[in-house]
Amino acid sequence: MSNFFLPFEAPVQELEQRIQELRRCAAQDHIDLKKEIGDLEAKKKDLIERIYGNLCAWDRVRIARHQDRPVSADYIRMMMDEFVELHGDRAYGDDRSIIAGLGRIDGRRVALIGQQKGRNTKEKLEANFGMPHPEGLRKAKRVMLLAEKYGLPVVTLIDTPGAYPGIGAEERGISFAIADNLYQMAKLRTPIVSAIIGEGCSGGALAVGVTNKVAMMEYAYYAVISPEGCAAILWRSGDQAPQAAETMKLTARDLYDLGVADRIVSEPHGGAHRDPEKAACSLKKAICKLLNQLKDVSPEDLVQQRYDKYRKIGVFNENGKRVSCLRRGARKRMAGASRKPGRELTSNGRREGGTPRRGDRDEDT
Repeated sequence: MSNFFLPFEAPVQELEQRIQELRRCAAQDHIDLKKEIGDLEAKKKDLIERIYGNLCAWDRVRIARHQDRPVSADYIRMMMDEFVELHGDRAYGDDRSIIAGLGRIDGRRVALIGQQKGRNTKEKLEANFGMPHPEGLRKAKRVMLLAEKYGLPVVTLIDTPGAYPGIGAEERGISFAIADNLYQMAKLRTPIVSAIIGEGCSGGALAVGVTNKVAMMEYAYYAVISPEGCAAILWRSGDQAPQAAETMKLTARDLYDLGVADRIVSEPHGGAHRDPEKAACSLKKAICKLLNQLKDVSPEDLVQQRYDKYRKIGVFNENGKRVSCLRRGARKRMAGASRKPGRELTSNGRREGGTPRRGDRDEDT
């Protein structure tokens, strides 16, 4: 149970303090206060449900950043049957903001890559607060290529405020490292599933996020930039971050409705930080279900499915109609470039006899 409360949780904090006080009195004075404590516990649970049932986008961003929220290392420990970590990029060094290795989840062999923020001050400094360096992204790529070689599915856990923008990272090629990962993941001939467990920001998230299936924890967020960064660009002030968060459509529900996320993973009442074990159990089930959906898909169809998924993201309303960002001519050229002998494309770009397009998104609720 977390002892840190967010501003909108002030009523819950007050009830928690009263419950703790009653427990101290019961222990010190040997008084039976079980009924009173039980009543307050029930009241607290009801209050949490009401508060968390009416959250705005900015509240969800703050939950995703909660200091006690489970990080990748926690999920790996709670989800994996076994895990062997691999270190280094074979070129520069080992970036602790990326945990990568081989293991088993529910008996299934997988390659797992997790973005690690760290729990305490020492870990956060070692992990650079979850902002990967180029060597971290190269390490992730190395493990993904190893997975492809041995026919292992890849699972990535996304939790980063973005790739590190420092001078050292620029000197060592952070932009190329991100671009190279996008390229390698786009053509990887093995199933890839990603889960956004907290923050999913900018190229640092997308560098391990070009996947066949995307799961999002209920109170996670996924965006091209942080709300503060967006507000600073549009309104020249980070104070407008709550308004930016609403406009950016970055919550799990928004992205599920837009077709970016394939599954919303329910969290315990009050967020994953209140019951990490339960959150890990829900995430494990979601990942296993998504992997099962991909296990019989051919390598060629996996690559095409991944391509189709990301090419169709991005629509706008024009005279009341939803229009793709790709012009009709561009879509035809893409269809012609994608056509393979014996595998004809329909008018909407779907290959006849190929993997069905998205239309059966599911959700953990």
